[in-house]
Amino acid sequence: MTTDNDTQQKQQQPGAQTDGADKTDSEKAQELIAAVHWNGLQALKMEFGEQQVEGQVMNHEVYGPIFTYMVKSPEGKSYVSGFFLREMIAGFQQKQDPSLWLSSFYVDLMKSPESRLLPMPPQSEEEAKALIDKIIVPHCVNSVREEFAPEPVHADLELHEEHGPVVEAGFPSITEGNNVCAMPLHFLMAHYLLNRDPADLLIQGLYRIREEHGLD
Repeated sequence: MTTDNDTQQKQQQPGAQTDGADKTDSEKAQELIAAVHWNGLQALKMEFGEQQVEGQVMNHEVYGPIFTYMVKSPEGKSYVSGFFLREMIAGFQQKQDPSLWLSSFYVDLMKSPESRLLPMPPQSEEEAKALIDKIIVPHCVNSVREEFAPEPVHADLELHEEHGPVVEAGFPSITEGNNVCAMPLHFLMAHYLLNRDPADLLIQGLYRIREEHGLD
């Protein structure tokens, strides 16, 4: 990941016009990124205070722009989480209270008495494998089973033809139609490295399946 410092100047005036009547796609994209980043800052400042929030935009070679924000507690502890461009846009367009939605991620993080900065990415294949096998997959499996207990839930590591290794979860009791959801390991790891709970992706998918079958 590399920090996109160019957005810092633009975030002060996210709607500012560029020279010339026609903007290039790159200029439009930069304006969108700056506006989304600015909106995220304002939303968190509404909940936590003007002096307690900092942010930056990071560019990931696979996932594109990632918005990271640091919220400081009154005790001086720091809590950082990151968000993808698509979900930020959806959050501000679709959520009834975007400020409450975005701040909810920090409410959970701030339950920790110590600062929660972004985890260090694995530095080797061995470290990545250990992170997946010992932390991410067991956490996802245990979380989905606890969320829907006592309903039996299938959850395990599988190999998908198109997406490669995935964590798959589903309801054996549903015998007609779609009864499983799956998330690629690389996407689950990305959420983990942004201080996001990777199990939430599977849990949300399973709730959608239940809704489709009229179970909730």
